[in-house]
Amino acid sequence: MDNKQATLELGTKPVGKLLTQYALPAIVAMTASSLYNIIDRAFIGQLVGPEAIAGLGITFPFMNLSAAFGAAVGVGASTCISVKLGQRDYKRAEYLLGNTITLNLIVGFTFMVVSLLFLDPILRFFGASDVTLPYAREFMNIILLGNMVTHMYFGMNAVLRAAGKPRHAMYATLFTVACNVVLVIAFVWWFRWGIRGAALATITSQSLALCWQMWQFSDKKEILHLKRGIYKLKGDLVRNIIAIGISPFLMNLCACLVVIFMNNQFVRYGGDMAVGAYSIANSVVMMLFMFVMGMNQGMQPIVGYNFGAERYDRMFRCLWLAIGSSTAILLTGWALSMLFAPQIARIFTTDQTLIDMAARGIRLNMMVFFVVASQAVITNFFQCIGKVKISIFLSLSRQLTLLIPMAYIFPLFWGLDGVWYSMCASDFGSFAMTIPLLIWYMKKLKRNGQ
Repeated sequence: MDNKQATLELGTKPVGKLLTQYALPAIVAMTASSLYNIIDRAFIGQLVGPEAIAGLGITFPFMNLSAAFGAAVGVGASTCISVKLGQRDYKRAEYLLGNTITLNLIVGFTFMVVSLLFLDPILRFFGASDVTLPYAREFMNIILLGNMVTHMYFGMNAVLRAAGKPRHAMYATLFTVACNVVLVIAFVWWFRWGIRGAALATITSQSLALCWQMWQFSDKKEILHLKRGIYKLKGDLVRNIIAIGISPFLMNLCACLVVIFMNNQFVRYGGDMAVGAYSIANSVVMMLFMFVMGMNQGMQPIVGYNFGAERYDRMFRCLWLAIGSSTAILLTGWALSMLFAPQIARIFTTDQTLIDMAARGIRLNMMVFFVVASQAVITNFFQCIGKVKISIFLSLSRQLTLLIPMAYIFPLFWGLDGVWYSMCASDFGSFAMTIPLLIWYMKKLKRNGQ
């Protein structure tokens, strides 16, 4: 099947089959990506020590901040491309591909330079202590030097999905994961390069995958392919990319601010070991959330295309299927985490104090985590159809509007446990805010005769 036929199928093929076709590769890719992060942390925790796990936890805000800028370009561009393909405006879709590459290079380079210049003060602000700072610095020096590669890799994967190539996006991620695992074993276990080896493994594997992605886009038979004249930034295209990408940007930026604040709260109420427990619990949560992110990535081209083609029945059908599937996945993950929290914590460390603290943190953090599925899918839905203000509001509600005030107030009454309680309370609060907005939008469409 050629690329054009695959694109047209977004408006004709049964929605259930389409969502499986697009979401399954994305889920496999996102879960595998999360798995190699867990493998990194497991090797570091087992071979370097609990302090290194805490140091790695300090780098989460940096990773979220980098992801925020990458999402502003990658998600914004892929959504615009999906809509243009739905409108069969193939020329504009090609220009969007070229502008995506240029923007990723500019943003990636700027972020790298600024971050490296002020690395130590930034890490201190993120919650690093004298013990954890050397580990965090060693890891981020390597990651930041490869930042342009990381931005381009994730951006091109988003465009592959938008262009009707979800399997190719999955292949790129699976290759990255497999390569990273092999290199982590070599660099961390065999050569004993410690936390620096884990960072080198990540950047090397992403660089190799990026070469393959660019080769895919060099095929002139495809609707979207690399050619001269598409790389010069066009104001209207950049504005459209940023307008849609601002929602995932703010979501990731909020995640960055939240982790900074939470790291400092954990240090305040539980010390460096509590930061290590948060790092472990956060790894488990993110692995489960990758299923939802994969579902969101799978539904994005389907919803975007059918919104552009004004096929609203298909658009909502995709939404309901994504919500149901995501909730079922998180319910399964919730049950497993509640039953086997100590066993999960032992994957990352042999330190019994850290195991006990992480196991309790996993259970408290995951208390109502399954409601996040519908909140995240609906937020992504509004982003896919260009309802940026609603998407931004919902993104901010869970991570900023609710979580930070709760994480400040709850520990005053419950100490360290209060920091954990704030996370599940904000999950439920944001879920309660999301459902009425979806009902309002559906009624609005019905009033307009659509």
